[in-house]
Amino acid sequence: MGIVGNLSPEQLHTFDSQGFIVIESFASTEEIEAMMKRMDQLLDEFDCSSASVFSSKNQQQLTNNHFYESAEKISFFFEEKAFGADGNLKQPKQLSINKVGHALHEIDPVFKKFSCSEKVSNLMFSLGYKRPVIIQSMYIFKQPAIGGEVVPHQDNSFLYTEPPTCTGLWLALEDATITNGCLWAFPGSQKNGLVRRMIRGEEGVSFDRPSLIYDQKDFLPIEVKAGSLVMIHGDLIHQSFENQSSKSRHAYSWHVVDTDGCKWAPDNCSLAEETQKIGP
Repeated sequence: MGIVGNLSPEQLHTFDSQGFIVIESFASTEEIEAMMKRMDQLLDEFDCSSASVFSSKNQQQLTNNHFYESAEKISFFFEEKAFGADGNLKQPKQLSINKVGHALHEIDPVFKKFSCSEKVSNLMFSLGYKRPVIIQSMYIFKQPAIGGEVVPHQDNSFLYTEPPTCTGLWLALEDATITNGCLWAFPGSQKNGLVRRMIRGEEGVSFDRPSLIYDQKDFLPIEVKAGSLVMIHGDLIHQSFENQSSKSRHAYSWHVVDTDGCKWAPDNCSLAEETQKIGP
C-alpha cells in the first residue's frame, strides 16, 4: 500500500498557497550531532588543493569539471571571500568552505541514512510523489563574516523535470536568523510558474531568459531553530543574504524530484541523474 504521508491538510494547504512550510523539530539533536560530526571528519580529511570557489552570482563557475563531477562525488567548494590578495586562505579551511556536495546522500552513510529515512519519504508521498528520487545534496556552512549571498532563484531553474517536480528540503543544523543569513522567501511566487531555466550547451551554461528584479519588500525571513525543516516548492523564489555575523549557519539541503511519469531534462546544468530512490 506504500507509506502514508504525514503532512496534515493544513500543512498541505500552506505549502500550496505559500510555496513553503516549516516543520519544527524534524531532526533530533542526535541526528544533527551525527551529521555535524561526520562533516568535521570529512573536512579533516579534505585536501585543500582539490576544491574550487562557489558563487551564486557567478554562474560561469558551473562550467568547470569540479562542479560537474560533484554530482557523483563529495566535493568541496570555497567561499569567495576566503582568500587573501596573495591567493592563500585567510583562515583555517574549516572556516573557508562554502559548501560540500552534491552526492552526500548517495555516498556517505550518515547523510544517506537521514536523507532516505522514513520520515522524509512520508513527506514526499504526502505531496503526491509516486517515485521520489534525491537528485543532489549539500552541506552549507554560511561561514561567519564571509558566508556568501545566494541570489533570488527557483530550484526548478537548475533541476528541471518534465513536468516540473523539484522540491527542496532545507534542514537547519544551527539556528538560522536574519543576522546570520537565514532563508528569505517570496510567499506565493510559485504560483507564477518558472521564470527561467539554466541550460547546459556545448559552450557551457547560460540562462534562457534575463534575470528579473525583485522588490525585497515581497520577501519574508524564515528564522528557524536547529532541527527545523523548510520544504520549498521548486518554483518558489527564495534567497539568503551574506552572513556578516560572528556565528555560522550550518544547514543540510537536498532536492527531490519525481520519476513516475516525469523526465529529467537532459540539458539541465547539473549532470546529476536519477540516484537515490526514497521509500519502497
